Parts: sequence; C-alpha cells; structure tokens
Amino acid sequence: MNNIKNISDFIKKSRKKAKITQPELCKFSGVGIRFVKELEAGKETVQVNKVNQVLKLFGHALGPVPLKDIIEKNSSIHDEKR
Repeated sequence: MNNIKNISDFIKKSRKKAKITQPELCKFSGVGIRFVKELEAGKETVQVNKVNQVLKLFGHALGPVPLKDIIEKNSSIHDEKR
C-alpha cells in the first residue's frame, strides 16, 4: 500500500466517522470538491499544503516517517494476512 493510499483511506474513514459529506469537508477545510474527490480516490499528484488543510481537521499533518517504520508496518500486515 502506498503512502497516498494510506492518507486517502484515513481521510475518507475520518470524514465518514465525523458524519460529514465531501462538500462539508470542502467548506470546513477550504479546499475544492475536485481536490477532495481526487484525494479520497488516492490520486498521487495532490498538493501537500492542501492535504495538510484537510488532515488538520482530524488533528493530523503530513510529516517525515522513517522508511524502516513503513517497511516494518507493511511486513506485519502481510504476515497477518497469511
């Protein structure tokens, strides 16, 4: 699973948990509907500053993550599926 997919899944789940629609998410975060749709679809060329505008609503922000943490997490997910 790539990083944008993780982010898009997180945002979509958080939005649904908060019981807000995509248009409401746009209004609250200050981004357009097209951006939200593309972000939730996992488009890889989204703008980082706009992603952070959306993540801020859920108390998160993009930041550097050590590759070893990502590799370890992906390995454990694959092990659980076996």
